[in-house]
Amino acid sequence: MHDIRAIRDGRDAFVRGLARRGLANAAAAADDLLEQDKALRDVLTKLQIQQARRNDASKLIGQAKAKKDEAQAAALLAEVAGLKEDIQKGEAQQRELEEALKAALAVIPNIPAADVPDGADEKHNVPVEKRAYGKPPGLNAPKQHFEIGEGLGQMDFERAAKVSGARFVYLKGDLARLERAIASFMLDTHTSQFGYTEVSPPVLVKSNAMFGTGQLPKFSDDLFRIATDEGDPFWLIPTAEVPLTNYVADEILNEAELPLRYTAFTPCFRAEAGAAGRDTRGMIRMHQFSKVELVSITTPDQSASEHERMTDAAQEILKKLDLAHRVVTLCTGDMGFGAQKTYDIEVWLPGQNAYREISSCSNCGPFQALRMQTRFRNAEGKVKGPVHTLNGSGLAVGRTLVAILENYQQGDGSVAIPAVLQPYMGGKTKIEKS
Repeated sequence: MHDIRAIRDGRDAFVRGLARRGLANAAAAADDLLEQDKALRDVLTKLQIQQARRNDASKLIGQAKAKKDEAQAAALLAEVAGLKEDIQKGEAQQRELEEALKAALAVIPNIPAADVPDGADEKHNVPVEKRAYGKPPGLNAPKQHFEIGEGLGQMDFERAAKVSGARFVYLKGDLARLERAIASFMLDTHTSQFGYTEVSPPVLVKSNAMFGTGQLPKFSDDLFRIATDEGDPFWLIPTAEVPLTNYVADEILNEAELPLRYTAFTPCFRAEAGAAGRDTRGMIRMHQFSKVELVSITTPDQSASEHERMTDAAQEILKKLDLAHRVVTLCTGDMGFGAQKTYDIEVWLPGQNAYREISSCSNCGPFQALRMQTRFRNAEGKVKGPVHTLNGSGLAVGRTLVAILENYQQGDGSVAIPAVLQPYMGGKTKIEKS
């Protein structure tokens, strides 16, 4: 969410930011917001004048009655009654204008940071050369992960389709255990090495939580909605970013406590699984998948360095697994709705002969905090403004399993288990056909 006061004071900068996002009518959008803002402020000013006059008139009624001036008292009583009616109408108009302005602000994306590259799509993302790690393994005729998993007899899409439909999977035996091992390894690394606090959050959330992190109202079609008798639905989380970030919604935090760092392993649910016809086989785009999420809550001056630190934490998982990967800075046209700046981490998949996204780490600045009404105060108790929020995958567990299967595949159809995961697999060094 944007602060209308900031738009009012910096209209031209706001327009330039939206234009960088590719919004063709950026100037018109800004002017429409400012017109709504002016209409609201005009109503508020009129209400203040009417309320002040009502208060004054109410005092004068007592004075008129004390003087036994019944005519003046009656006139003042009539005026107060009229003012009461006008104020009620004005307050209703105020609520209507406030809701309209909030709705208009709610669908406008975040403004990109100054150092984000301009561009229309992923073709204009910029590699961060210093963050690249490893070289793709030289495998002879590598198989894709679903060929490996089905060959092992431990990955079953056909039965999953029978039970749930397309884009679901059964994992069995050592592959099911490997998924659990990957998540445990990630959580242990993030909590012990990077100081994140592990959280087990709800996976059903209310609409206000989805609004707080920016999924609603704009992206409701991408979500799984669960109707309730009360009317306000529950939503299955698309990522643990939602409950972890909203953990501090509607709060004023102490500056000395920041940054707060949380991590969680949860199932995630996406109704829209990507472009039609793309990744129709395998585990790359699923309606249900598992992920270890990272969330940080910081002061404004901490968020840029925290963004680098969070990306380091996500990369460290891939380094410990010895998986070749690269990092790109997303351009203005490829960033998510709520992000100011995003790094994507892309792991090498030999079966696809390509790098594929395995994590996005985003600095959202104050955007989500303004939607959640989360602020911070200094040691003197003065409220300083909205916090900054960051989120990232640390990592997508299913895609990490995919990367392990493809990079550690053996010629006999088995899969070697990375050394750091072997203790989580009971000492096993490879996965063989069931």
